[in-house]
Amino acid sequence: MTTPSTHEAAEHELSELVACTLIDTDLKTQRERWINLGENFGLGRYETDDGLRLTFKDHPAVKAELQALVAVENECCSWAAWGIERGEDGAIVMAAHSQDDGIAALHGMFTSATPWSRHQNH
Repeated sequence: MTTPSTHEAAEHELSELVACTLIDTDLKTQRERWINLGENFGLGRYETDDGLRLTFKDHPAVKAELQALVAVENECCSWAAWGIERGEDGAIVMAAHSQDDGIAALHGMFTSATPWSRHQNH
């Protein structure tokens, strides 16, 4: 049996850090909530140099649901900073920022089988 190199061990540790801690049922529920919000109110998906922005129609119910979803993401995916802000056009924006492998992980989120795949801009 070979011992992993320091580099391999560091990569493995980092990949474990850039992971969601939700269990299967909670992960499925969280995903379904994101999809439902996106299908009904999603406007766009934009990759940034340090993460991802999802834009939504301005509505009090949208903001409340985003606050709940972002609170969960900040717990289960704490390798990124998740927040809500107002876009220049008045839209509500979910902005997630990270570093290193976290950026690539964010760029891989909300792509296939989500409403944002129809609105994706790079």
